[in-house]
Amino acid sequence: MTDQPIKTPCIKVCAIDATTGWCLGCGRTLPEIGRWMAMGGDARDDVMAALPGRVSQLKAMGRR
Repeated sequence: MTDQPIKTPCIKVCAIDATTGWCLGCGRTLPEIGRWMAMGGDARDDVMAALPGRVSQLKAMGRR
């Protein structure tokens, strides 16, 4: 059995938007980023599902 790498949405553009609290690169919050490696797969999947909407909102706000 081999360990599979944990999927991450990080695109190496790490800056937190002051209004939303979301990373301008990946859309995660600081607590989500900090817990990412410890989160279970289902929890990571839930966050991943929310990210496209967050990134769209950041784009609509002209922040990304």
